[in-house]
Amino acid sequence: MKKIFEQIRQRFAAATDKNDEQMTLTIKNYILLIAGFVVIIIGMVLMTGGGSDDPNVFNYDMFSWRRITLAPILIVGGFAFEVYALLKKF
Repeated sequence: MKKIFEQIRQRFAAATDKNDEQMTLTIKNYILLIAGFVVIIIGMVLMTGGGSDDPNVFNYDMFSWRRITLAPILIVGGFAFEVYALLKKF
């Protein structure tokens, strides 16, 4: 697992473009933006579900820890990471 993270880190460090000096956002910024977007999508997917098929039966699954706590933390964290990715200067 450590070897995989090291390979990802090396590929990220090697991601450059000849026009990076002139661009406001570099390739690394875009990679970070995509990573933040993926975290937001994971949070949205974790928040789905919990409804009841029968309108006369109340389903308490919509108040699960995953939907009430984990998913909003991931979504807010993803948006915070997006702001970091936009402001980070490489």
